[in-house]
Amino acid sequence: MEFAEVVRRRRMVRAYADEPVDPAVVDRMLENAVRAPSAGFSQGWAFLRLDTPEDLARFWAATSPPRPGLAMVDPNEKPESRWMRGMRTAPVVIVPMSNREAYLDRYAEPDNGWTDRDEARWPVPYWHIDTGMAALLILQTAVDEGLGACFFGIPPERIPVFRAEFGVPEEYTPIGAITVGHRTDDAGAKGSPARRPRKPVDEVVHRGGWHTP
Repeated sequence: MEFAEVVRRRRMVRAYADEPVDPAVVDRMLENAVRAPSAGFSQGWAFLRLDTPEDLARFWAATSPPRPGLAMVDPNEKPESRWMRGMRTAPVVIVPMSNREAYLDRYAEPDNGWTDRDEARWPVPYWHIDTGMAALLILQTAVDEGLGACFFGIPPERIPVFRAEFGVPEEYTPIGAITVGHRTDDAGAKGSPARRPRKPVDEVVHRGGWHTP
């Protein structure tokens, strides 16, 4: 698929067909993810790959508190329930995680000229940004492979439970999670693009200075 087509077709997919994903495709997603740029080539990321029914069940149990009536079909159910039901149909979940310590250590090395690990030197947390770029490569690879994917957040109050369930070291922070699977005619719960228009380029790009459209 042409790159422009990959970009154009990328959407957050919130429901998946009952069909497994080829493990070799997941391999390619992760191989592409580690091609993302990282400050100082720190590569302070890690990816938790969950692609068995048992591990997926553990993930959803750890990251989403029980919701009464979640399994019931109720026309008056809250949108969050429809969203969760669709997301749970994904046969693969990938959790990208950032490691701040890897960046602080890397920039305290002699070739970078810093002699300390002071986080105040960083204008923004590049460990999260770089891991986010790696996550986008996973999303784009999914499109290129004819699959659907969705990036979403893990509730902060569930992160300790997630860490404990999967033995994640304290220095790694999940920046979110990605569901992956085959697209289905059922798009699942509608996301914000169904309610909000995409801003035109001229509204968000300021050429030569800040100009109000």
